[in-house]
Amino acid sequence: MEHKRITIFAGHYGSGKTNLAVNFAFFLRGLHDRVAIADLDIVNPYFRTKDSEGILTAAGIRLITSDYSNTNADVPAMPAAAKTVFDDDNLYSVLDVGGDDRGALALGRYASFINGKDDCEMLMVVNKYRPLSGDAPSVAEIREEIERASHVRFSAIVNNSNLGKETTAQDIMDSLTFAEETSRLTGLPVKFTSVREDLYPELAGTVPDIMPLKIYLKQEWCI
Repeated sequence: MEHKRITIFAGHYGSGKTNLAVNFAFFLRGLHDRVAIADLDIVNPYFRTKDSEGILTAAGIRLITSDYSNTNADVPAMPAAAKTVFDDDNLYSVLDVGGDDRGALALGRYASFINGKDDCEMLMVVNKYRPLSGDAPSVAEIREEIERASHVRFSAIVNNSNLGKETTAQDIMDSLTFAEETSRLTGLPVKFTSVREDLYPELAGTVPDIMPLKIYLKQEWCI
């Protein structure tokens, strides 16, 4: 899969950005010696990359996260080390951005380091089976809100449609039309479709640009 040095995942709440970001960090680690994942979600305290800190560290992936992650402190503090992903040209990084426009405000701090750079891309994570984002017009509206708040434009779409543990291969197949319609409406290409790894053998060769995912987080909707 073609990838940039910096890959940013953003989208609606519950779309599965965090588990996807963790998986993508492992994908990058298989190709590059130095990889980091930065948690820029300062809004939602429930789904955190810090939940996977142990396995990330064991794999040699640097985790950059706020000191307030996994605490009850409601402090919008950005991780001070986040800027290193833009300064170090030899570091491949994944950024996990908070949901919707409120979460995207944090990314706006780094817009000047992202816009116009060939080594960065922001991917919009979509999930057909989540409330408020189940059709192309709704996704297009969310896209505009995130881009307006972050001052960064999306490069492509990731179809991460799922129903948690209940997801079937047919559910994935049924989401392809939704992803195509969203692509046509937004003008953004579908970069890949992500599926739970146990469904991958059944769908490989049928679903184009497919990426298998491990489940690293406990929350059912975080895939």
